Amino acid sequence: MTSLATLRRTLGALLIVAINLCATEIRADERAAEYVLGAADVVHITVFENPELTTDVRVSETGTITFPLVGAVPVVGLTLPQAQAAIAKKLTDGHFVAHPQVNILPTVIVGSQVTVVGYVNKPGRYPLQTVDTHVSDAIASAGGVDPMGAETIILIRHQDGKEIRKPLDVTELFVKGSELDELVQGGDTLYVPREPLFYIYGEVEKPGSYRLERHMTVMQGLAVGGYSNERGSKWRTQIYRQDEDGSMHEVELNGTDSLKPNDVIYVRLRIF
Repeated sequence: MTSLATLRRTLGALLIVAINLCATEIRADERAAEYVLGAADVVHITVFENPELTTDVRVSETGTITFPLVGAVPVVGLTLPQAQAAIAKKLTDGHFVAHPQVNILPTVIVGSQVTVVGYVNKPGRYPLQTVDTHVSDAIASAGGVDPMGAETIILIRHQDGKEIRKPLDVTELFVKGSELDELVQGGDTLYVPREPLFYIYGEVEKPGSYRLERHMTVMQGLAVGGYSNERGSKWRTQIYRQDEDGSMHEVELNGTDSLKPNDVIYVRLRIF
């Protein structure tokens, strides 16, 4: 009886190991299927029973590959099954192959990196360790936003042969979390521009350029500059704003109105 119980325990343990191995293989297959093709990836493409169509090709910077008979096929941003379906559709629509079975195998994975540039502490290219890497993860890998970095970053992505640029609010992204924290894909670029500035000159304690904080008012801007000195007049304060063509013009604002990037506050000399 003891030997039988031991045998049962051994078989049970082996069964658990076998189940775990199968589950691991399934998860690996799922991760491979979820891999998103990026620019500069090299792939090996085969079509069942059509060896003449076997191709090794690099994904171009515009996000396409060139495949025999069908020409350019946009693949950046597509998973492997989606890219296989895109090639199969072109082969079918062109009446080149009936019911094609396309298989894509990545051989050189370069696009599985995200580039973080601009005002971050460690700009560079970072590998996507998992398929669920978010924007916040990529920014954290780059050491976070530099003190001179803006609160709005730009997500640049190539999709269907087109470049897409999407602004993302860093503060909202970290406060609200997954609600706004988008997944990044291989080949994506995150650009952190320089913070917006405003300027204060004239009869103030601390003239110069300053970071424009979110929703900063004219009164708050004056406070940053130390208000007017003993020779300045708060009643003779002028605000200049930049037009789309870059020219400056005076605008009428009160103390509670919001400043905009590149606004200039000029405190004039008192008459008396």
